[in-house]
Amino acid sequence: MKMKKKYWPLVLGAAIALGIFIGGKLNFTDSSDRIFTSNSKKDKLNRLIDYIDYEYVDDVNTDSIVDVTVNGILENLDPHSVYIPKDEMQEVTENMKGDFVGIGISFYTHNDTITVIRTLEGGPSEKAGLKAGDRIITANGDSLFGRDLENGDLVKKLKGLIDTKVNLEIIRRGYSKPLAFTVTRGHIPIKSVDAAYMLADSLGYIKINRFAESTYREFKTELNKLQALGATQLALDLRENPGGFLGVAEKIIDEFLEDKTLILFTKNKSGQIEKNYATSRGDFENGKVYVLIDENSASASEIVAGALQDNDKGVIVGRRSYGKGLVQREMQLGDGSAVRLTVSRYYTPTGRSIQRAYDEGNGDYFDDYYSRIESGELFDASKIEVADSLKFITPKGKIVYGGGGIIPDVFVPVDRAMNNETLLYLYRRGLINNFAFEHLERDREAYAKQTRQDFISFYEVDDAVIDEFQEYLEIKGRTSSVFVTYKEEIKHYIKAAIAEQLFGTGAFEEVLNQRDIMIEKIIHLSAGVIKTDAETADSNGQGSDAINKDLPKAQTEQEVANDILSE
Repeated sequence: MKMKKKYWPLVLGAAIALGIFIGGKLNFTDSSDRIFTSNSKKDKLNRLIDYIDYEYVDDVNTDSIVDVTVNGILENLDPHSVYIPKDEMQEVTENMKGDFVGIGISFYTHNDTITVIRTLEGGPSEKAGLKAGDRIITANGDSLFGRDLENGDLVKKLKGLIDTKVNLEIIRRGYSKPLAFTVTRGHIPIKSVDAAYMLADSLGYIKINRFAESTYREFKTELNKLQALGATQLALDLRENPGGFLGVAEKIIDEFLEDKTLILFTKNKSGQIEKNYATSRGDFENGKVYVLIDENSASASEIVAGALQDNDKGVIVGRRSYGKGLVQREMQLGDGSAVRLTVSRYYTPTGRSIQRAYDEGNGDYFDDYYSRIESGELFDASKIEVADSLKFITPKGKIVYGGGGIIPDVFVPVDRAMNNETLLYLYRRGLINNFAFEHLERDREAYAKQTRQDFISFYEVDDAVIDEFQEYLEIKGRTSSVFVTYKEEIKHYIKAAIAEQLFGTGAFEEVLNQRDIMIEKIIHLSAGVIKTDAETADSNGQGSDAINKDLPKAQTEQEVANDILSE
């Protein structure tokens, strides 16, 4: 009886999901459509909405009632079945597709003016002649100067249809009058590979921030470049990566695993199982791979880590991952909105489910990070709780656990210096980036002749710059007491922010990695300075047979490709 009561909201939501109140249809398969068969329940909800529409004493936006109801229904299912309102769909779609149509600038609002931080290399604005430091005061004759516009509103002014033109007026330092530019809008990539470079002679590095449609192409391009530079080992950084498309994660895994090696399998509510294998196309099957994860590496990131860990291919370095083992599929609701509904669970090659429990409610589920802080597991591997009942064995005899994230082979605690809350607050609030911009604006010519590599290798933030930053914070009404303890760390963040504004996101990551204790651990592992437990066990001849069994096919390849794994 408890299960039936729990799922009463699903019965109610079915009618709403059909689009009776929002005028559309769901893109469900035939088997899913058969759930919605009770006309009496549909009629009841129809009648209620009609009563409110026509008889209620005040005007009511019934669309908003439906939105609230849909959200309430989904909250009673699992933490990752979510509703995407119509006004958010474009941004969500662009993010997962990997591009949008715009003019190709990064900017922030400085003294009530849209100020260009940098132009995208090869993008429309760079081609038109815009430069870092330019202030945009009008767009197609519409004044943007001094207006109280949110960033989202500003973006709408600059976005548009492909190949359409936007006329801009620019104020540029050194010119007494505004300059006119016409920019032709084009496709602007939303990069999912933040950085790719060589950490050491044979050790490459790639950081992926999500698994979008374009991610595999970006990854493959950078992997080829690193291999051409001599990379036979790879550090794959999936920290803070919340997930994305299942099919994209599989393609990346395929680069490391031999033909016919099991990547994962999924199981739906009827028990049907889809088993996914690697193909023969991988170009890094003979290389060594290290996967960096943390407490915010979720779903598709965990698929990658779990597949490589269970096949004894990769060394997983970092902290226990998020713990999301559910697969969502996006389903349109007919009015421009959509739901991402959990349709199956996924399992790693040894049979592990790494989904955390959510029976205590969504609030408790999403507050797990704070529980990890309180338990001490972010700083001490011995504090990670494991259950012997969820113990699994890899082909070479390594013990791995299910039930709540991927536990790394090599634990690296949180760096209390580079990741202290005060410093992260300054960065996340944009104070460091905004200061870096204003610092550059004082004398851009001083940096103009520096190459990217010279800046990363040799530039140092001196005490005079730190004094400037302290004054900047005081003007902004922020405390500067953090400088007493974290002066060197602040210098490093400022250097990274300047590098990003001069050379792009990859330079930011490369600078930060110079003081990253997890990167340092990877370099030592790759050089053989330290060994993992698995390497020690393997050298002693320990191991066991693979336990994967043949499983029946369920979903079509197209259905699997459309599945979404994101936090």
